[in-house]
Amino acid sequence: MILRFLALCLLAATLSACAPPNPPNAGPEVMRRSTYVSGASPSITLITVRDVRSDGGAHTALLIDGAQRVLWDPAGSFVHPGVPEVDDVLYGITPLIDRVYTDYHVRPAYYMIRQKVAVDPATAGRLIALVRSNGRASHATCAITTSGILREAGIDVRRTLFPGALMDSFAALPGVETRRIDMTNVDTNHNVVFGRNGVSAPRT
Repeated sequence: MILRFLALCLLAATLSACAPPNPPNAGPEVMRRSTYVSGASPSITLITVRDVRSDGGAHTALLIDGAQRVLWDPAGSFVHPGVPEVDDVLYGITPLIDRVYTDYHVRPAYYMIRQKVAVDPATAGRLIALVRSNGRASHATCAITTSGILREAGIDVRRTLFPGALMDSFAALPGVETRRIDMTNVDTNHNVVFGRNGVSAPRT
């Protein structure tokens, strides 16, 4: 029992990017206007933010590209006035917003691993429905909620509290394309200034 308590304390301290500002939910009309359809084949991308020094996982998110592209950002801290959010689901994830989100998380102290895998349209639709119905995630539950949602949609991953463990489990899926983004290759070409005009400032 004591070991479990200590592990949970360590987890909460480690998941520094899982710190929600709890913005108010966007209204249905705002969400409708912000719908973005990429036109690409359905896919999901597991996003893991990792600490440079310890290599520990700091945050988990899931980009779902189906009938529309949404970002499940459980207990996330990213806020942008052009990105409506309802219960940790972010809408209007255009390529530009995707770059902004990536640059927001990639700092000298953190890097990002993106793991993309193709899925069928039904699975993508199921995942969008599941993240919408999940509700807002609690602090430090980004990996456990995401792994649970993936498993419920039929994706064979381990259910875990830890972003790094989920990343490793996801890597075993067939056809996964993995990309590391750090300060040497992050795309900052988006003209967004963090910490101004309603955009959240990155945590250092």
